[in-house]
Amino acid sequence: MLTGMILGVLVGIVLGLTGAGGGILAIPALTLGLGWPMTQAVPVALIAVGTAAGVGAVGAWRQGLVRYRAALLMAVLGAAVSPLGLRLAARLPESLLAAMLGALLLFIALRTLLATRRSTEDERLGRSANCVLDPCTGRLCWNLKCSATLAAIGSLSGLLSGLLGVGGGFLLVPALQQFTNVRLNGVIATSLMAMALVSGSTAVSAIYAGASIDPLGIGFVAASVIGMLVGRRLLSGLPTRFIQLGFTGLCAVAAASLLIRP
Repeated sequence: MLTGMILGVLVGIVLGLTGAGGGILAIPALTLGLGWPMTQAVPVALIAVGTAAGVGAVGAWRQGLVRYRAALLMAVLGAAVSPLGLRLAARLPESLLAAMLGALLLFIALRTLLATRRSTEDERLGRSANCVLDPCTGRLCWNLKCSATLAAIGSLSGLLSGLLGVGGGFLLVPALQQFTNVRLNGVIATSLMAMALVSGSTAVSAIYAGASIDPLGIGFVAASVIGMLVGRRLLSGLPTRFIQLGFTGLCAVAAASLLIRP
């Protein structure tokens, strides 16, 4: 139980610091740290990520940072597609799912490392985007291009949530940065709300399909929420580059462990 609680706190801290990255580490924490099969780990990871992301989203909502219409659109499409990911996961061997997750972690590690050398926030906001903010109202200008972009992001997030048990924030944050001109704090806040809704709905689908949550899993979920709160408090005192490099290292280690395990 203690090991599960410690791992839950660590996952929550990473989620709090990165706004998204903790979800991708929840499955490795449960499969490598506790020796669970992925079929047992997926619903627990999704509930942990969804609950912790929900706590973060509530705080961001109070600050007026959440683009709730965009989050709801992505969440609805993600929730609709996630059962497909669950069905695919049930038909694939455990070793293949672990290898897919390991490869995804390596990709994320590389992408995060490269992000430390990319353009500044002001340069990013100056680029053209599929979804732009109305300078008068401060709200997104909704059109077919913007709606289709957000729908595609949400659908892919839901598919990966069901297939690999990841929260989807690793996809949502960079995608929203790439295709919108919303500032980073708004991107993270919107991502947290979408993650909470998609992860929660996927977890419900998994439980409906027969998955179960034992007391150790409940402890992991509670600990992840505590870690989320700790991570949000630590965020202002740590440099962004330090957080990015630390997250890159964690992803690389977890990926290597998943890829080389028997």
